[in-house]
Amino acid sequence: MTPADSDRLAAIRRALMDWYSLHARVLPWRMPPGSEVRADPYRVWLSEVMLQQTTVPHATPYFEAFTTRWPTIEALAAAGDEAVMGAWAGLGYYARARNLLACARAVARDHGGVFPDTEAGLRALPGLGAYTAAAVAAIAFGRRAVVVDGNVERVMARLFTVDTPLPKARPELRALADALTPEPEDFDPGDWAQALMDLGSRICRPRLPLCGECPLAGDCQAWASGTPEVWPKKAPKEKKPRREGVVWVLVDKAGRVGLVKRPDKGLLGGMLGLPTSGWDAGEGEGPPVAADWRVVGTVRHVFTHFELELTVMRAEGEAANLIWRELAGAGETLPTVFRKALVRALA
Repeated sequence: MTPADSDRLAAIRRALMDWYSLHARVLPWRMPPGSEVRADPYRVWLSEVMLQQTTVPHATPYFEAFTTRWPTIEALAAAGDEAVMGAWAGLGYYARARNLLACARAVARDHGGVFPDTEAGLRALPGLGAYTAAAVAAIAFGRRAVVVDGNVERVMARLFTVDTPLPKARPELRALADALTPEPEDFDPGDWAQALMDLGSRICRPRLPLCGECPLAGDCQAWASGTPEVWPKKAPKEKKPRREGVVWVLVDKAGRVGLVKRPDKGLLGGMLGLPTSGWDAGEGEGPPVAADWRVVGTVRHVFTHFELELTVMRAEGEAANLIWRELAGAGETLPTVFRKALVRALA
């Protein structure tokens, strides 16, 4: 690295931290910039897991509900699987909810309810990948860690006009983020990580970036090009495969709906759901009980790796092999795809 490169990186760091000190978001899991008190590792970890596949406005009420109901890692570790899965409904990617419980129980059982304070120790916990471990290490424990999410990748790609398309560019983008990450004696690691996240989500947006408000515009190669939204480059998307199946909505005379517990492993594992067939491995090939079934419509849902269309069947009846829940509250605890089917069946 040349002295000019070092000077540029130093200027970027200073400009970003000056901006963050004035414009940091106020979030329920954060401490303000420059705080001498570090954020609670439990709250940092929980927020990061929730934010992996959703936005701050969507995740915030879930975070507040979780921390009200389970205010500590020990409280969450003692919670029942069904209660946590129900509270998670609407955040998607239910494997993360299972990993959430596994991690909480490991911390309570193996670490006395205290999170490890190093990136390596955090990576050893169930369900903590490189990003989450780095984020908790930096924000909760002040460790120098290279925290790279989609927002940070976009900032790096634009600052340095990385032409390699994603996902192939990820090692290069991480190396750039590493070169830019300051030492703890220069800037607080947690403030640095959150400043980059805020810049990416609020200013360096995927579409219509607010370059006129960006503190790094003068050092941004993408902005200098005149077309900053061109970066990061992306490989052409492959069309998602399409699956079809049937979902069965059985309602009894008491106004309850029949549910099943899905296998612990696999899509929506461990969740309560409506009986289905035809679209996921290990499912039955017919209705859960003989009844006067009738077609009431279809629902569509997009998962990460495929698109799903389900034919919704409804009948009235009873079955001893189902788990019965009141219709009024059932939809609130079901995964989105089943909530859609229930709404269609009751329309």
